Parts: sequence; structure tokens; C-alpha cells
Amino acid sequence: MPVRRGSRSAGLAACAALLFATTACGSDEPEQSSAQPVRLYGTDGNMQNSFVKEFDGQTKLLDGMKGTVPLTPLSNDFKARVTSVDPALTDFLYSAEVYDAIAVSAIAAQLAGSTAPEEIAKQINGVTVGGERCDSIKTCLPLARNGEDVEYRGVSLNRGGFTEAGEPSTASYATMHFGEQAKIDDGKTEFVGAGDESGASTQAPPPPKKQVGGKNDKRDGSPLKIGGLLPKTGDLSLAYPPMAAGAKLAMSEINSAGGVLGEPAVWVDGDDGTNPAVAKATVAQHVAAGVHVIIGAGASGVSRAVLPDVVAAGLVLFSPSNTDAGLTTIDDQGRYFRTAPSDILQGRALADVIMRDGPRKIALVARKDSYGEGLQGNVRAELERAGIATDQIKLLTYDPPEKPDSPPVDFSAGAQEIKQFGADAVLVIGFGESAQVIKALDGAGVQIRH
Repeated sequence: MPVRRGSRSAGLAACAALLFATTACGSDEPEQSSAQPVRLYGTDGNMQNSFVKEFDGQTKLLDGMKGTVPLTPLSNDFKARVTSVDPALTDFLYSAEVYDAIAVSAIAAQLAGSTAPEEIAKQINGVTVGGERCDSIKTCLPLARNGEDVEYRGVSLNRGGFTEAGEPSTASYATMHFGEQAKIDDGKTEFVGAGDESGASTQAPPPPKKQVGGKNDKRDGSPLKIGGLLPKTGDLSLAYPPMAAGAKLAMSEINSAGGVLGEPAVWVDGDDGTNPAVAKATVAQHVAAGVHVIIGAGASGVSRAVLPDVVAAGLVLFSPSNTDAGLTTIDDQGRYFRTAPSDILQGRALADVIMRDGPRKIALVARKDSYGEGLQGNVRAELERAGIATDQIKLLTYDPPEKPDSPPVDFSAGAQEIKQFGADAVLVIGFGESAQVIKALDGAGVQIRH
């Protein structure tokens, strides 16, 4: 990323580069007081236009907030196509990742010549590496029908293919800013690449099967069934509209391209509720309905909770939005995949964004789950590598609501801690519920810089 104008000094900005120096960057400026204005930073769970809905009459609090999201520069063509599905869309976050997860699943089933989940799973990584390159469902599916190996490059997956762990070897992040009226200012959005294409899998999948006649053998003779496990409700529901639109677009384009194995693919809707209990019930329903691939869950912690059930049922779990770095090494028996990149990469991008503003004391606030605490730890490590002393970083967590009707997050005590600490930068890692953290800061008298 280029250094922004207004950084305290070129030396400090250089210290904040993504490669991060191992020595500290000093300054002769006087120590700040607890009255120092605070800059707000966010992550993919709350850097969305829909986040404003959580603030009622306090939307001014968002003005000037900045953060990172896993986001590829989206073409006008894709935006037009996904908006045609849902003209009311205000964000596109994870729409491309959902689209690509479904596209890869369909192509994998076609190459396998079967809807049996174990056969689909064997092909998924291979869909993204080696073979003839194709960049759309419309061009890839006919090649797969003809028994030709393909290398899919879609919307979010446009550089490196999947690693052997079943996740992107490269990623793109966007630095986003809330401008006036609490809206993302697209004119300030910057993109940076991360990862290494050399990390893509080198394991060859089973040979593709050419479709003979109208249909190939499929488990129980059913068409490919893809089940949704997306956050229609719960703390992450603000991200649902673009996810749902991406899913609908992908299914439409798969079937317009002739379907899978001679039949239209079927979408079976389902909610993860941003809640393990809700998600487990949905997975059970998908198992009963004969679903082969499940797209979700939205939150990393929810995927961790349901993965044993999915594996026991012999299905595939394919998330478009899980970023918990720990999921890379989870025992999934080869059944878990994701189009979202690991938070190890996002931690570096976030630390870079924060360091550009020359902070002295930084509070990292996270929802208490694998996503929040995992990303918090990654950011802390990168900040320390950039020269921020350990005692200048304060870590706080909060318990997210267990149910939709649970009392809202009470962060009043944490807000007082941040005020007494004298932080001049606060990173809030969470979903829709994290609005309560920002409101609590304001209620504690913390001056938020706009």
C-alpha cells in the first residue's frame, strides 16, 4: 500500500510496511493524555454500509472509521449481475466469495462425474490449479463436461489457486473508509494483494470424467443439491444480502449453462443464525434433504461447531467468509474448504492501516470467539513487529449475545478501561453487535476522531 498523506513521519510510515521492520520506531513527541482523540478501526464484520443500521441516531460516530475487508476489485459487470438479483444491495462483501464457492462446487461435481460428496471433495482443489484456464461458469462447465481439466479463475479467486488445505493461496484486501453520513467512501478504497501463488496445491486430482449422454451416475440418482448455511439472522445478518445475492446469481448461471451432470442444480436454503445451535439444526435438515455441499457457515466459530456434524454425515462444508487462521489445520478429513483468506494475511493488512496514522497506544477489542480472538492475536503480533511496545497495546474482549433476544453487549467497563489507558487508536473486531462497543466509548466520554 502507498503511504497516505498526513502520516506523522515518513520513517514511521516505513516502519508500518507489510513486511514490518523488527526494530522499533521512535518519536520525540510528548506523551499524550487520556483526552487524546481516538481513531476507530474496523474489520470485515463491520466495515459495511449496512453497519449504520445498528446506530439509530448516532451514525455520526462512524464518520472517519477505517478498516480492512477481504475484497477483490469487482468488475462493473459482476456488480451489475449481482445487483440485478437484488437491486437493493448496498454492499458487495462476500458476494464474490459465495459465487465462487458455488461455482467451484458445481465444476468439481461435473469433473467427478458424480454428486457423491467424497468425489466432489477430491476435485475441489484441482478445479483451481492446473488445466485449461477459464474465467466463468459459462466457459468452465462445458470444458468439464467434455472431460477436460480446468483452472477456474472467477471473481474473488483470480490469482493463485487453493492450497492443499483447501483455501486461497493469495488474497486481496480493501482498505475502506466511512465518510460523511456514515457511508463507505468508495473514492478512498485501496486494494492490496497478499499471499503467494507458489503456495497453491501441487497434488493432482483424480482424472476428470467426460459426461456421456445426458447424465452420469449420481448418489441416490438425485441432482446436485447445494445447501445454504448463511447468516440470515443473528449478529452477522448485516452481511447476508450480498451473500444471498451471490448465491442466487451463481445458481442461475450454473443452470443457464446446462446444469450439472445433465440436470439443474438445486439450492436448498438455510440459516446459520450466527449461532451454533441454529446452524446445527440447519445442517441436520440438509442431511435429511440429501444435500451434497453446504455453503457456509458465515462465522468461523459457527463452522467450527458444525464441522464435526458435516464430516460425520459425509458432506462437504465450503465457507465463503471464514477467516479464522486456525481452520487451516483443523481435522476436517478433507471435507472443509473456503474462498475467504486466512486472518494471518488480514492481520498484516490491518496493522499497516493502523500504523500509518502514527498511534502511540492501541486498544484491540474483539468478540470472544475464534474469529475475534484469532484476528486480535494476529494484529497484536504484527503491531509488535512494527515496533509498538507490548505495554502500549491493550487487549479486551466481550461476549457476543447468545440469542437474538439476548440483552445487548454491555461494554461500559471496557470503555472506561480504554479511556484510562489513554488509547489514541481502537480496533473493533466484531459483527453487528460491535456497534455497542463504539456507543459505549462515546458514552464514556471518549472523543472519537472524525
